[in-house]
Amino acid sequence: MSATHPVILVVNAGSSSVKVSVYTVPEAAHDNADINPVLSAHGQIESIGVAPRLRASMADGHVVADESFPVAQVADHDAAFRLIRLVLSVGLRDNPPVAIGHRVVHGGSDFAQAVRIDDDVISRLEALIPLAPLHQPHNLTAIRAVRKAAPDLLQVACFDTAFHAGHDMLAQLIALPYEYYERGIRRYGFHGLSYEYIARRLGQVAPDVAAGRVIVAHLGNGASLCAMRDGRSVESTMGLTALDGMPMGTRCGSIDPGAVLWLAQQGMTADAIQTMLYGASGLKGLSGVSSDMRALLASEEPRARLAVDFYAYRAAQEIGKLAVTLGGLDTLVFTAGIGANSPPVRARICAHLTDLFGISLDNAANNDNSQRVSSDASRVPVLVLPTDEEGMIALSTARILRESGKL
Repeated sequence: MSATHPVILVVNAGSSSVKVSVYTVPEAAHDNADINPVLSAHGQIESIGVAPRLRASMADGHVVADESFPVAQVADHDAAFRLIRLVLSVGLRDNPPVAIGHRVVHGGSDFAQAVRIDDDVISRLEALIPLAPLHQPHNLTAIRAVRKAAPDLLQVACFDTAFHAGHDMLAQLIALPYEYYERGIRRYGFHGLSYEYIARRLGQVAPDVAAGRVIVAHLGNGASLCAMRDGRSVESTMGLTALDGMPMGTRCGSIDPGAVLWLAQQGMTADAIQTMLYGASGLKGLSGVSSDMRALLASEEPRARLAVDFYAYRAAQEIGKLAVTLGGLDTLVFTAGIGANSPPVRARICAHLTDLFGISLDNAANNDNSQRVSSDASRVPVLVLPTDEEGMIALSTARILRESGKL
């Protein structure tokens, strides 16, 4: 890494993994409105507390570490972050980072953009843990670990909810007594870092449609869809928490509240219900096979097929609902792990949309994961764009660095 370029670390702490990416900021960013951090290296630890595995590589693909560890050595996120930091420190010895940007899942109603982290910010994020129990505690663990190791290092929180902060009140309301809305019980939306990147990317690769009525399907282990107009979010399928909307890998998606009441009446504790809704439902719960879409598509089990069919059916339904909000549909975009890499899932979803929107796919383009996968006859273009949440975090962190005079 060049010693002349400032270095930014990006930390993305998930429910069972910690990802750390290293970005350098080109000199042009010091006096130019455009900041384009460049990825230099990436490392991650997966299956924390179960089967920990560390992998690290340079941006050109050169692998610098690939090792599995005993569970006791990487039993929690704190241990995982220390280990990955140790590996990366070898390459960063001569050019330490000037800032660290963190993905934070829930920003509540307080945070509509990325912010510098201080004691007050941490306290407000802690209060949001009940709304994102799978993610928020791990996001905060990484923040605290950095503060302990390097207390003077600038840290920036980048929120999955921030891109949706401008939603109309009708898109935020939940039909509970109004006092709960005033107390912050409202629909926030998530995956905002991904959607912000796609909105920016659309402006680069398809400026003719970027300002129109766009629905983006972020389909991964977590899944949601977002309706955009003029590159801004106007509605999302996720709500107060990341449980709402689409069924996901292990999360249930939308559910009749009466079902939750029934579970409680049967004697299940709140913790047990939370564990089931977040960790044992969705594709995993329906199929009884796996939460991994690749495994389900390869399986001959009838319930695996059922789970995939239900997933596609619900995605198509959500697209229809978002089109109502937009008053139509000009472009459909697929992104994230499943959305950008699974032709069969895209085909299943789009098959439900043919009669309503005149969508048809070019089979060869779809199978190749091309940027445009719709046929010439399709009334609505269908695009595939890989997302880059870490890149958006690096960009937001660099902007705050520059605003503070440190870049």
